[in-house]
Amino acid sequence: MTSIAAVIIGRNEGARLEACLASLGQDFERVIYVDSGSTDGSVDLAKNAGAHVVALDTTIPFTAARARNAGIEALKSDATPNLVQFLDGDCTLVETWVREAITFLAKHPKVAVVCGRRRERFPENSVYNRLCDAEWNTRIGEATACGGDALVRWDALEAVGGYNTNLIAGEEPEMCLRMRRAGWTIWRLDAEMTLHDAAMTRFGQFWKRAKRGGYAYAQAAAMYGNGPERHGVTGTRRALFWGLALPLVTLLGALIFGAWVFGLLLIYPIQICRMALRAGGGRFGWEQAVLLTVGKFAEASGVLTYHWRRLRGHQADLIEYK
Repeated sequence: MTSIAAVIIGRNEGARLEACLASLGQDFERVIYVDSGSTDGSVDLAKNAGAHVVALDTTIPFTAARARNAGIEALKSDATPNLVQFLDGDCTLVETWVREAITFLAKHPKVAVVCGRRRERFPENSVYNRLCDAEWNTRIGEATACGGDALVRWDALEAVGGYNTNLIAGEEPEMCLRMRRAGWTIWRLDAEMTLHDAAMTRFGQFWKRAKRGGYAYAQAAAMYGNGPERHGVTGTRRALFWGLALPLVTLLGALIFGAWVFGLLLIYPIQICRMALRAGGGRFGWEQAVLLTVGKFAEASGVLTYHWRRLRGHQADLIEYK
C-alpha cells in the first residue's frame, strides 16, 4: 500500500497557510510544517490543524532547501513514506491531484518527481501575478525540473540526499539534475495541481524576484556549467548580455565614437516587439515582453551579487520578494 506524507514550508503566510493545510484532505498519513521564523502565529495555526511543526533555528540563514530538508528529516522519526508531497505554504492543493499523480507513478517506476499545473489564485490582481501564472505553465511530459510543489518518491530523495542547502534559490532544478544523473526521470502531467498566491502587486517585488532568479542562474552555472547539461549557463548569459553587456558596450561606444552609438539601444524595443508578437500580440503579451526585458537588468544584478559574495567569501542571504 502506498503511504504518502506532506511537507509544507512557510514564513508568515497566515491565512494562506490555513488554506493550504485545509486543502490536504485525507490523502496524507503525516503532515509536516516547517516554519522559518514566523511572527504571525503560523506555528500555532499549524499545530491546531494537526500538523507536526518543525521550527527552524533563527540564527542560521533561512532557505527553502534547508526547510524542505528539515521536513524530510522529521519524516525519518517514524516509518518513512513511499511518497512526499512538497508544498509551499502560500499554495493550496487541488483535490484531484494526489490520486492522479499516484496513479501515474505506479505505472512509471523510474519517475522520481511528478508535478502538474500550478496556477495563480488571483491573476487579475496585478500584471506580476499574471506573469507568474504564465511562468508556471511549462511543457507537458518529461521535464528537466519541477518547482516547489511536487510529489516525490522517497527512494529518489534518499538516493540523492535531498535538497542542496547551499542554494538560496533554484534548489528544485538542482536536485532534479542530480536525480536525472542517477537514472531517474522528471514528469509534468496535464493535471491541475496547486493554486498559488504570489501576492505580488509592486514593481519592487518583481525586481527582487527577478534578481533572485539571476542569482540562482549564476550559482547553478558555477556548480554545473561545465557539465553536459550546462545547467544555469543560458540564463546567466542572457542576463549578462541584456542587463549588463549591451548597455555597457553602448555607453563606452558612445564615449569613444559619439552619440550615434546609442542607436544600439533600439535592440530593446525590437526585442520587446518580437516577444510580444510571438506571445500573440494581446495586452498581456506586451506587458509580459516589457517585464521580461526589464527583468534582465534585475537578473544581471543577481548574477553580479552572487559573484561578489563568492569573491568575498560571504554566506548567501535569502532574497525575499514578500
